[in-house]
Amino acid sequence: MLLVLVLVLLLLWVAFLVATPLLTWSKVDKVDYEPDADRPGEQPGTTYLLVGSDSRAGLTPEERKRLNTGDAESELTDTMMLLHTGDGPTTLISIPRDSPLDIPGHGVGKVNSAFSKGGTPLLVQTLEKATGIRIDGYVEIGFGGLVGVVDAVGGIEVCPKRRIRDKDSGLNIKKGCQEVDGVTALAYSRARKHDPLSDLARVQQQREVVAAVGDKVLSPWSILNPVRYWQLNAAVPDFFKFGEGMGPVDASQWALAMTDTGKSCTVPLAGADASWAPNRASKLFDTVIEDRTDDITADICTATGLSDQG
Repeated sequence: MLLVLVLVLLLLWVAFLVATPLLTWSKVDKVDYEPDADRPGEQPGTTYLLVGSDSRAGLTPEERKRLNTGDAESELTDTMMLLHTGDGPTTLISIPRDSPLDIPGHGVGKVNSAFSKGGTPLLVQTLEKATGIRIDGYVEIGFGGLVGVVDAVGGIEVCPKRRIRDKDSGLNIKKGCQEVDGVTALAYSRARKHDPLSDLARVQQQREVVAAVGDKVLSPWSILNPVRYWQLNAAVPDFFKFGEGMGPVDASQWALAMTDTGKSCTVPLAGADASWAPNRASKLFDTVIEDRTDDITADICTATGLSDQG
């Protein structure tokens, strides 16, 4: 009798683990992200575009005030990262939002403005044209999304190298490793005016937050704790969007890849104005296009994008 009870409970637990994400996926918004234009051909491996949108859609005036998000009409891309996974080390490439790129039909402008000018398809087209990399999947998270996910996993650890006070983001945090809640994690990922490198410093903070969230999401406790498991899944539909054609398996593969970042870079830059260094950038992009991320060298893969060789 005891054995039967154990088996029944085990089956119910497995059913809960399987049914919860399927229910979640049925509520997730899908985004038509593929541009109706010439695109790079199929390439080995898989490359995802992760976008942190500053869209305030769905946030009440009180929530916008609490999160220090400002203008309700703003819709730019605060965070852009290319994540490539294949035969070599998984590689995460951050793209500074102020990088001046050719936006098809609109001339040269800051890459984050492509989103507001033509939505996701134009942003994807702009990045594919600039890099030559085909984007196979798309994930978008809104302002509130980070807060909900971080709080669902019980907070994350961040390790600022100095005390940061940033009025625009609402961040006030001490130096050193510490546990933070969703509101503080969001402010940390948005703060930039505390550092001379501005947006480049923020890119590093965003990568730190993304990695910390990924570690918590895929930790055994997030699966074994039914309350956390349910809260985490419940947070997804309200704040995440995925590209059309992606299914729950694709989303899981993306999430797993996010915690398996073998190499983490910012697009090679010519200077602090976020303009790209053509030769170094092309070398980095070629390794992704050809799925040769083992060949990525330190001179083309730096935390800030600036050359360490001066």
